[in-house]
Amino acid sequence: MDLLLQIGLFVVSIVALLWASDRFVESAERIGLSLGISPFIIGVTIVAFGTSLPELATSIVAVMNGTPEIVIGNVVGSNITNIALVLGLTAVVVKNIDLEYNLWHIDIPFLWGSAFLLYFSVFDGNLSIYEALLFLVGICIFLGYSLKGQERPDKADRPSASWKDYVLLFVGGAIVSLSATGVIEAITNISAMLNIAPTVIALSAVAIGTSLPEVAVSLAAARKGKASIAVGNAIGSNVFNTFIVMSIPRFFGKLEIPQDIITIYLPLMIAMTILLGVMSNNRKITRWEGLVLLLFYLWYFGAIIETAA
Repeated sequence: MDLLLQIGLFVVSIVALLWASDRFVESAERIGLSLGISPFIIGVTIVAFGTSLPELATSIVAVMNGTPEIVIGNVVGSNITNIALVLGLTAVVVKNIDLEYNLWHIDIPFLWGSAFLLYFSVFDGNLSIYEALLFLVGICIFLGYSLKGQERPDKADRPSASWKDYVLLFVGGAIVSLSATGVIEAITNISAMLNIAPTVIALSAVAIGTSLPEVAVSLAAARKGKASIAVGNAIGSNVFNTFIVMSIPRFFGKLEIPQDIITIYLPLMIAMTILLGVMSNNRKITRWEGLVLLLFYLWYFGAIIETAA
């Protein structure tokens, strides 16, 4: 009976998540455009931060509940999922993702830098307060450079945003976070009933659950012809995950870094990050490249299942 109840919670949370993601994309885009911000920058900042809130919330709760190993598994698993699953599915759905913005100008260097900084910071099995503070400095630099030098059209050429858009942005973001948390609770409880280790849960169920907002938002944006938001969302979410989701929970307690994450999954995350940079070099991600990303994700998920067996 408890298992059926958790499955019911999972289904309801998924439906709420998909609905809220659509509303969130629409309102964020209108507000951003009314302020003269490009769709890609909207994805990198507003949408990316909103969809990273579930990772942050679950990571803080994990530290406070005495399961700090979930934090690094959550971040690494979510970052792999964002690149391999989110961008892979988006590329397959829209056939080709044409990038209107040069990722190598700011975003890819920051994405690579955040991945390598995370690796060297946790290589000793710990993340210090000093390193957590460095991560916060990193996100401030990323946001500053992302918004710097953006050409803003004249006010007369910008669409207007009403108070309803701001309400929808807040309500949509809140429902995305709450429904994603409901998904996490349901999956975690189901996994616990099936006697699965916390590290495996973090790399699979928690990572997939907290990445569902990115999946839903990116596919919703792609269906509306806004693939640039999807790419910006995935990149921005990974940078936010590394710099914020890893750093802020550290102020609530020490983080435990399992050895298998350092030796297997973190290098895989770095490899996927480098692969994304190579694929985006010609400012296009094709359907075939999307299928390659999905193949990597299937391998990753298979490795997790094999570890749990």
